[in-house]
Amino acid sequence: MEAGRSRYDLAVIGAGVNGAGIARDAALRGLSVIVLERADVCSGTSWASSRLIHGGLRYLEYGEVPLVFESLRERRNLRRIAPHLIRPLSLCIPIYESARRGRFLIRLGLTAYDLLSIGKSLPGHEMLSKSEALDSAPGLEAGGLRGAARYFDAQVTYAERLVLENLLAARDAGARIATYAPVISLETKNDETENDGLSLVYHDSRTWQDRRVEARVVVNAAGPWVDEVLASSGKPSRRLIGGTKGSHIVVGRFDGAPGEAFYVEAESDGRPFFILPWNGMFLIGTTDIRYDGDPADTRASSEEVEYLLSETNRVFPSAGLTTDDVFYTYSGVRPLPYHEAGPESAITRRHIVTENREIGAGLLSIVGGKLTTYRELAEQTVDRVAKRLGKTLPACRTHDSALPGASGIEEARRALTALGVLREDGVERLLSIYGGRAAGIAGLAESDPAQRRLIGDGSGILAAELTFVARQEMPHTLADIVYRRTMLGLAADQGRGLYPEIAGIAAAELGWDAARKTREIDALSRYSDSLRVV
Repeated sequence: MEAGRSRYDLAVIGAGVNGAGIARDAALRGLSVIVLERADVCSGTSWASSRLIHGGLRYLEYGEVPLVFESLRERRNLRRIAPHLIRPLSLCIPIYESARRGRFLIRLGLTAYDLLSIGKSLPGHEMLSKSEALDSAPGLEAGGLRGAARYFDAQVTYAERLVLENLLAARDAGARIATYAPVISLETKNDETENDGLSLVYHDSRTWQDRRVEARVVVNAAGPWVDEVLASSGKPSRRLIGGTKGSHIVVGRFDGAPGEAFYVEAESDGRPFFILPWNGMFLIGTTDIRYDGDPADTRASSEEVEYLLSETNRVFPSAGLTTDDVFYTYSGVRPLPYHEAGPESAITRRHIVTENREIGAGLLSIVGGKLTTYRELAEQTVDRVAKRLGKTLPACRTHDSALPGASGIEEARRALTALGVLREDGVERLLSIYGGRAAGIAGLAESDPAQRRLIGDGSGILAAELTFVARQEMPHTLADIVYRRTMLGLAADQGRGLYPEIAGIAAAELGWDAARKTREIDALSRYSDSLRVV
């Protein structure tokens, strides 16, 4: 273990969307910050979401009006600060005679949804007759259909990039980001003195050394691993997380596929699920099952896959989807508050910032939360941190301070087009991932002819993109690059044909020898295989 110690105002454990948002807010307000993440950025719950930025229409059923109001306000904020990542999404709700939620209830809920969307820039809802619904989606099951409702929310195609850009902004503001750095020991003091501190020991997987840092405040934003982090203190603590597993499947365009997103009530259990146009394919999910296993081992079960396929086939009967049509699946654990009993869908999706006084002063844990409301959660958390530190911090400015890729998009488009090697769809792909930061990719390609090389089948992946990612975006493994930087792993073929060429560029930039390069390709292939239906 290192002899020297580093001390920070704030240590954030976890680099999912909540931890990333907290780090960005705290660093922008002048605090010294370190982020410790057990794996890569956005490799847990945040990546396994439905990738919606939405108000949570169904939360109205459970009386969570403040949560819906907050979510709709944050939807507006996020569209303003990350327009390159977050786009409007039209959703249709088919209304069937056998459904638990009838036309009146759906109209009432959508009217309330519109009223709560104060200052919104998206259109209000509209009710459709049966014939209008079938005109809009001819493949929809007509039997028992009474009509439909259409409303608007938003989608973040690449949640991974939203998390990463928050961390890049935090890094630019002075935060230290340590990935592959699991916390193995949390040592606290119980006194309430101003100088009270916490000591964390983490394992640096890059150097195979254990390192120690100290922080005046620690925020445990480890998602479904929150209780595991608390247990590392060696002190008894109450259970905070009662996770539920959510799984999704990804399929190609199918017979009768709609041109917009569908929000459907499952016939078997009445639970709503989504059929979403996404990344040139369809994303279908999610399930909601209590889960007590290791979150890192979560995979979609055959029962979950069959549930999602059969319910989709019921609503779009000409689809005829089978497991052979599933490109891949993904699954994650929602870090919801622990409850011994009751329906999973009734567990609140509100975030909770709790003090772990039974372990030590200056320790906060984050329970629950949503992709949509991460920024508001971060603001509330940093306000709590400031009180603990006894500091008067500048006002939060993340609600109107653009993320790194949000500016310079047109300039980046012109620079990429001027290279003369990318088709229009290749340019748009880079802009949808990196936003204005894609200008850096264009700059590399402009300065070095070798960087203008197209890899693979010439489909539009520049060598410069991989170089840029390796130098600027903190990857450690090949999977980091493929799944959480370039987003090639989320293609129908998971980018498999490109692995050797990507690994070659990564090896040159990250200093891998031949053996490491081979190990990385093998590890990435195994990970991709794990997402396939068995």
